[in-house]
Amino acid sequence: MLPSHDYLKHLNIHFTTANFPPSTPKGAANVASVIGLRAHQAVKTLIFKTDHAEYVLIMVSADLNAISGHLKKVVGSRNVQLASPEDVIKITGYQIGSIPPFSWQPAGFRSFLDQDLTKEETLAVGAGSWGDEILITSANLIKASRALVVNLTYRDQPIFPSV
Repeated sequence: MLPSHDYLKHLNIHFTTANFPPSTPKGAANVASVIGLRAHQAVKTLIFKTDHAEYVLIMVSADLNAISGHLKKVVGSRNVQLASPEDVIKITGYQIGSIPPFSWQPAGFRSFLDQDLTKEETLAVGAGSWGDEILITSANLIKASRALVVNLTYRDQPIFPSV
């Protein structure tokens, strides 16, 4: 039982688990392939640092990339950079490749989920240990991560979805 599992159980959020060989090459798309999902169902959990010295978490599909301009508008910063591996460990307590998108954030930490992920019935997220994944619905992922849903990946759609 991992801390991410305990966190979800404490919140009464339904999830299942999947395991993959630790020898699997790094990357959410590789994990998805091994556990029988499409790359679009695997969530990349990325930590960025803003020019306000704030760290934020974004979640996008393994087969998509965040548009820099969209990300900057969402976080309200002109300069947004991927956090260094050392900072990621210091901020989250996890190594890149196994960061769960919930359970470790202090109060006020901002998380953002790409709107496109809400179209998927099942999503795979890191559980905190390489070789372990959590399978969860997008609604439960939003609830667990307290993420704001925004468009980070499509230029022709509004960044902030209408409610």
